[in-house]
Order: sequence, then C-alpha cells, then structure tokens
Amino acid sequence: MKVGQFDVELLSDGLFKLDGGAMYGTVPKNLWCRHEHPDEANRIPLCLGALLITTPRGRRVLVDTGLSSKYEKDAKFTKIYQVDRKITLRDELKSRGILPGDVDFVINTHLHFDHAGGDTEFDEEGKLRPQFPKARYVIQKVEWHDATHPHERNAASYLQENFAPLEDSHLLELVDGDYELEPGLKVRRTGGHTRGHQVVSIESEGQTAVYMGDLIPTRAHVPLPYIMGYDLYPVDTLEAKRGLLKKAADEGWTLLFQHDVQRRHAKVVEHEGRFVAAAEA
Repeated sequence: MKVGQFDVELLSDGLFKLDGGAMYGTVPKNLWCRHEHPDEANRIPLCLGALLITTPRGRRVLVDTGLSSKYEKDAKFTKIYQVDRKITLRDELKSRGILPGDVDFVINTHLHFDHAGGDTEFDEEGKLRPQFPKARYVIQKVEWHDATHPHERNAASYLQENFAPLEDSHLLELVDGDYELEPGLKVRRTGGHTRGHQVVSIESEGQTAVYMGDLIPTRAHVPLPYIMGYDLYPVDTLEAKRGLLKKAADEGWTLLFQHDVQRRHAKVVEHEGRFVAAAEA
C-alpha cells in the first residue's frame, strides 16, 4: 500500500501457533472462539509478520524479522510452536530484489523470539552473525536492558542468540522513547507487552498507518479488554491502546496487525461505546 510518499508492504516469515487462552488473557474462550478455531492443544495459528517500508529518500526499513532458519532443526521448538515456514521473510525480500545487505534499518517492536529471531543467522562456519549486515537496529534502551537481563517470567521469550551478536557488531541504535528516523517515520514507545515495546508510525500527505506489534496483535484484539496473557504490564497495554485507538478512530488511521492470519490491516471505528476493526462495526 501507499501511505503518502511511503511504500509499505506487509511480509511474512510463515506461521506458528500459540495457546489461545494466553493470546486472549481474561477474555473467556466462548468469546474468543468466535474469532479463532483452536486445535486439540488449544493453540491458534498466527502470522510471523514483518513490514517493509521504502521511504521517500529511498531507504529500506524492515520492521521485525520473524523466526529465521535457526530453529528449523530444533524438533522440540518446532513441535511446541507448530512452526510452518513455507513462506520465509528472506524469500519475500528476495522476490522483491532485496538482499540482506540492501536493508538500511531494522526496527524491532521488541525482542521476543517471534519478532527478532531473524535479526541474526548462522554463517557458513556455524557462527552467529547479524542477518542484515549494513542495517542499524533500532531498539528501545529499556527493551535492550530487559532482554539482556531476563528474569524467570520473560526468559523463555528473550533468546539471546537472536540479538546478542548485534552489540559486538556495533549495529545497535538504542533509543529512549519516541524517535524519528526521518520525517514521517517514527517509533513510539508504548510499553505494555514489554516495558520497551514500541510501535511504528508512518505519516505522509495526511495519511497515517501504525504497525501495532504485540500491542494489538490481531484485529480481534482491537477492543480494549482484549489483552494478551503474555503482556507483562497489562494496565499499561490498556492505557496505550485507549490513547492510540481514540486517535486512530478520530483521524482515520490504518492499523497494521502483525499476527493476524486473515486480514492484516484495518481502520478502526468507535461503535456503541467500544473500539472495533471497521469491518466488524
């Protein structure tokens, strides 16, 4: 799609599954099952989404990087998460004529394995290296701190092999709060899912699109109470959603959803006192 002078493309690194109850938190199963069809283990399919932005200055910006191939031989990992990478981010980029060295910036909404797994890869000698060797990796300072100092609650999601090599390669661009990469392209720290979670805002010629990361992972999560059990700071999620959704509804923003399998973008409306994706109003 076009957002003013920006070219924006929703890409994928395949599919995986997570527990439906965890994805919907305190929302009862009889409600979230209206949106999802869980398997026998109560897991629901999710897109390993990414976003490619081409700026008016010709810079290529990749937002989140999926899983990568690092876990393909990990039978336990692929079984737990039912990973299906028939479509890969690397192939999606290659089909557009983009090689890893052509990417100028990688923005990580946060550093969980399904968002930052593709930040690194194994080289021919089996050593880890950044997958995008010329890119600056834009990450919130507090997110970097929490990812590199994990505790029992978040350690299973912060896998060090996905981001530790970035520091040694001097590719990190750690930011503190809202930050503009170039006119119209900003990251905005929201917190909620993690302390350092950020969304990406694209504004040009009166149009706005916002990539929501795990603040609002699917269209079904637009209503305010629909907050994941995975969120470390759910009240912060609630307040961040409240502010962003109000502006999105009032100003006609397009929201881009990272994990939605069926439809990954929508307008938002306020309908009977609640926020919903426009097609559901």
